Amino acid sequence: MPFGSLPFIQEFDSIKKGDKFHFIAMGGVGQSALAKILIRRGYDVSGSDISDSKYLKELKALGAKVFIGHNADNIPSDAPEMTYIVASSAIKEDNPEIIRAKELNMKILHRSDMLLALTKEFPSTIGFAGTHGKTTTSGLCAYVLSKMKKLPAYAIGGIIPELNTNAEAAKDSKFFIAELDESDGTIVKYSPEFFIINNLEADHLDFYKNGLADVLHTFKNVVDKLSSDAKIIVNADDKGVLELLKSIDNDKNILKFSVSNLDNADIFAHNVVFNGSGADFDVTYRGEKLGKISTSLKGMHNVYNTLAVISALVVAGFNFSEFAPHFKGFTGMSRRFQQVYKNDDIEIIDDYAHHPSEIKATLNAASEYKLKTGKKRVVAIFQPHRYTRLKALFDEFLTSFDNCDVLLVLDVFSAGDMHDCEFNSENFARAMQSTDKDVIYIPGKISEITDEVLKCIKKDDLILTLGAGDVTKLGKLLGDVFVQKKWQK
Repeated sequence: MPFGSLPFIQEFDSIKKGDKFHFIAMGGVGQSALAKILIRRGYDVSGSDISDSKYLKELKALGAKVFIGHNADNIPSDAPEMTYIVASSAIKEDNPEIIRAKELNMKILHRSDMLLALTKEFPSTIGFAGTHGKTTTSGLCAYVLSKMKKLPAYAIGGIIPELNTNAEAAKDSKFFIAELDESDGTIVKYSPEFFIINNLEADHLDFYKNGLADVLHTFKNVVDKLSSDAKIIVNADDKGVLELLKSIDNDKNILKFSVSNLDNADIFAHNVVFNGSGADFDVTYRGEKLGKISTSLKGMHNVYNTLAVISALVVAGFNFSEFAPHFKGFTGMSRRFQQVYKNDDIEIIDDYAHHPSEIKATLNAASEYKLKTGKKRVVAIFQPHRYTRLKALFDEFLTSFDNCDVLLVLDVFSAGDMHDCEFNSENFARAMQSTDKDVIYIPGKISEITDEVLKCIKKDDLILTLGAGDVTKLGKLLGDVFVQKKWQK
């Protein structure tokens, strides 16, 4: 099988007037962003998903034809030669809509090819990449440019709360902001004018069998094919990025940003001060002090995320004094240290963190926030995402929860993985219990475990739900109990 592709995927060069598009699994945040842009640019769009969602409802309101469930009859057959089917790596060859599309000789595109085609509709692409922080950095960049009234186009893997959308495509957009996903290797297709790499670690080990070595090989392939005019913006404090730089030719236009080493950076953040609502820091560019940035994002990892966006905007030619005031208004992407409930006794934060480094960063931010707000304990509720990830990074996960006081371990969200009798949540909790931490394994579906979780909560707790699966639903379930005043501790 070709690297980063599926056997039924065809090549796609560009969008033409009159083209039609049908998305399989259109309710996903990434697929819905692409569909939304196409609708707003005047194309005929339809799509399906196994269940209804807020994304599908929005697309239907915009004019898309929406089907619930995957069915061969969903495929539009009136103009098969002009209709393209858009699928992600999660869609397999036995999907009934794929089978029907092949019977009609329709072209079937990977979502990465659809995103690539959309980027070509605009003069310049600012592409955010790396193992962690892609959604936050791309969302923050889109937000700041929107507030500057620069009318950016963008496709983001999450909702920007202040803009209440994950995609936009103004007719006269000069920049397309893209979150470039490396999980299935399709990132090698892109060639943005501005390429930002925030960090590089071993992840998605179902695809990257050799861990970080394969990740670095993929990113080297991307960098090698960038145009000679492309600007590459990298985190000079990240070990994986530094390893990548060793393999890159010196003729590339590389700009480095840093929080720890002024001598090794073009853009440097210093005098970082954390407060209850975020952080403040000064920014220097090649020896010249640009000014101060105030952000509402918590944690050192978000200082790096913010600095990545500042670097991209500076290199893209925007004036610091023009964009700096807008950073404070960005409160973070959905499911990134997102407050879902708060009263005088309890606060619940939901976060997408599902990799050891992400968990460490989130809990570091939570620990700082606990001190600023007077909370007594950080209670982490962790739902491992995929058995393959838990197995491959088991030892790293064991050292990821130092900054919580209580750890509740939920059953693995399999995301299609086969059950693992050895590397599962029960055994992970047992391994964690050998430490001095208060660790409790709570099995069962999210909808059935609220009472067990409540038994572990005390007044003045800061509660974090962590994971990429349906653990995100738990915060609302707990919040409903508190709203109804059915809990006392």
